Amino acid sequence: MLKQTFPSPEALRRFPFGLADIALILGTLVLLALIARVGAGTLVSFVPPDVVPGISLDPRNLPYYAGRSTLRMFIALFYSTLFTLIYGYIAAKSRRAERVLIPLLDILQSVPVLGFLSITVTGFIALFPGSLLGLEAASIFAIFTSQVWNMTFSFYHSLRTLPPELDEAVRLYRLSGWQRFTKLEFPTAMIGLLWNAMMSFGGGWFFVAASEAISVLNQQYTLPGIGSYVAAAVAAENLPALGWALLAIAIVIILVNQLFWRPLVAWADKFRLEQSAAAQAPESWVYDLLKAARIPHLLGRVLAPWGEAINRILSLLTPPRTPRVVETGGQAMGDRLYNLILLVVIGGLLVVGLHFIFTTVGLSEVIKTFGLGLLTLLRVLVLLVFSTLVWTPVGVAIGFNPRLATLLQPVVQFLASFPANFIFPFATLFFIRSHISIDWGSILLMSLGAQWYILFNSIAGAMSVPTDLREMATSLDLRGWLLWRKLIIPGIFSAWVTGGVTATGGAWNASIVSEVVAWGSTTLTASGLGAYIAHATGAGDWPRITLGIGMMSLFVVGLNRVFWRRLYELAETKYHL
Repeated sequence: MLKQTFPSPEALRRFPFGLADIALILGTLVLLALIARVGAGTLVSFVPPDVVPGISLDPRNLPYYAGRSTLRMFIALFYSTLFTLIYGYIAAKSRRAERVLIPLLDILQSVPVLGFLSITVTGFIALFPGSLLGLEAASIFAIFTSQVWNMTFSFYHSLRTLPPELDEAVRLYRLSGWQRFTKLEFPTAMIGLLWNAMMSFGGGWFFVAASEAISVLNQQYTLPGIGSYVAAAVAAENLPALGWALLAIAIVIILVNQLFWRPLVAWADKFRLEQSAAAQAPESWVYDLLKAARIPHLLGRVLAPWGEAINRILSLLTPPRTPRVVETGGQAMGDRLYNLILLVVIGGLLVVGLHFIFTTVGLSEVIKTFGLGLLTLLRVLVLLVFSTLVWTPVGVAIGFNPRLATLLQPVVQFLASFPANFIFPFATLFFIRSHISIDWGSILLMSLGAQWYILFNSIAGAMSVPTDLREMATSLDLRGWLLWRKLIIPGIFSAWVTGGVTATGGAWNASIVSEVVAWGSTTLTASGLGAYIAHATGAGDWPRITLGIGMMSLFVVGLNRVFWRRLYELAETKYHL
């Protein structure tokens, strides 16, 4: 059987230090040169409508376009990670902040990417007059909004379900806040956060076309990138160009997986919480090369004093928390005041919303959008049930079997990262020729972008189940439904809930590009809230854009509050290790 990586880890371990260092230096120089070449294109002039970027369907431009899109994706991933660590930490540590930040996160997750673009694109362009940087910032921000919510939910929930015995040990040793974060909280959350970051990165590709070929408020903006290349190929009904674009994005996904994600997966395996070692650790030839090279170890020794000094300073700034005795009456009074402020703010927002409804669109339009929202909700629920029944067992099988994970993880990563809307034109042609209603076909299109959240979180949850518990289940001869009821469901439940929340949010977001699909001059439109928002955004109809986004937020937040929040509480109190 062929090895998954080439060269093999054994061969890399036999490399002399000099060869590994040379490979590392050359790789770093090539990476810096590519970033400089691709990044230079962001500094050109941009004065619409006279000086604007153009898109050529010549396949020879695809490597450059792919590089521009990939650079945007990684910049968005960096800011998504930073936002996740700060926002998720505050929400998990402050009871009062949690009551505001988590509902706000529900609302932000429910706002579609087109909604963020409608609000921000003009402002970003105004920040950098005469430069393409403004449009680049708007595109990166749109990709950021497609990546960050899933990662934040994962990190927040990991902090809320820390193993109690480890939490007690940290308190007994009186570790500082910084030490607690670096020794317990961040390592515990690492595996789930990493797999959700992989999923978010893949989900970002889904909205690359919308963020590069921007059509909002009756304005058309185009950025050089593989997403705008696909949009131009669809408009021109150019199937060969689409084929070249699919090949280019496939190559990019494979390279990113081999050079970035697989090394991170191999490195993060050390953060598994268990008493016995995994049967087979994940492997990566890039990670083996980095361990074999001398330069990273030398840099580590040089920077070690600085790292220790920073750790000491941060530890002094975050001393161990001393349990405070708070008078019940004072705490209750503070909670009442806090609740009163929240009620005043919510009441003010409701008054503004009602005033908007009765002075712009009217009550009949609200009833119409609510009905369209129910249709989209039905599609989302069908997708959720299908994804759970199909992908949860697959994710558990991959997470429990390291050999299977080594074989299938690149395939899963490729499928999840592949932007499903790149094949929408082919699906549109199929629907047209097969006379399939887009009202049903849109469920398939939505699932292509949202189902992977269930799969990736199931994999992360299964990988987090300690090996010693799995070995005990094997010793007790637990099989079939008994194994699922006693080990698998309790072990992956919290991860599945995170996947379900983000999958439903992703499905609502995907409905905007799934309920309206086009091939050349032919457009298929489903009845649903996503199509309503897409039409309003394209026409620049601000009242209906606001109504559509508000109604979608109402559905998402309501579902999260009524259904998902209760499952989160169940995961925190009963189903966590």
